[in-house]
Amino acid sequence: MNLSLLFTELPLLERAAAARAAGFTAVEFWWPFDTATPADAEVDGFVRAIDEAGVRLVSLNFFAGDMAAGDRGLVSWPGREREFADSVRLAVEIGRRLGCRTFNALYGNEGAHELALSNLDFAAAEAGRIGARLVLEPLSGAERYPLKTAADAFAVLDTLGRENVQLLFDLYHLGVNGDDLGAVIDEHLDRVGHVQVADAPGRHQPGTGSLGIEAYLARLAKAGYEGWVGLEYVPLGPSAESFDWLEGAR
Repeated sequence: MNLSLLFTELPLLERAAAARAAGFTAVEFWWPFDTATPADAEVDGFVRAIDEAGVRLVSLNFFAGDMAAGDRGLVSWPGREREFADSVRLAVEIGRRLGCRTFNALYGNEGAHELALSNLDFAAAEAGRIGARLVLEPLSGAERYPLKTAADAFAVLDTLGRENVQLLFDLYHLGVNGDDLGAVIDEHLDRVGHVQVADAPGRHQPGTGSLGIEAYLARLAKAGYEGWVGLEYVPLGPSAESFDWLEGAR
């Protein structure tokens, strides 16, 4: 589950323990710090909270700027290359310490594509040092963000040519943008590095909208997907009461 959206009623460092108490053994986060270069003590506190909770960190975003203000990543943002590189190095170090092998590189709103390719190439090489992958995520609700469909992401991946850079298959974002979710599963599953779910409209737990998440999860399983599925939704009500749908999805 994504603890940047779930259990937000708790302080960030208490959420992993809450996830474990709810029966989960793996978690994911957006960038959990306010800057690309947090103090060592802040990083150590985050790592310790995950470790002591007894869960595995399976996906982590790189620093994406001020998300609340509309920023959606530094990958294509001229002038912020050093911040991006610093966050990549730190994320990979956190991944080394906690076993995380998937990093989400939000593309950014600026659209400087040559810079984006250079930054992604650097990040892929850094992730490769620990046998990790990058995932590239199309987004909805961000007009300036250039990646909106799976095909948009694949075009970048094809140009980049790095085997350890794949698609983040977020059913909510792609579904809202009108992409063909079934076609992605049937035709491109080998290019999917991570899956995230939320229902639409609303971005709440499956069963609150009309996207048909459970059917797509079954289709993924039937097609042979064996990776993680991140619950990246805003719960309707307390987080701990938003998991009833999972009994039907198992």
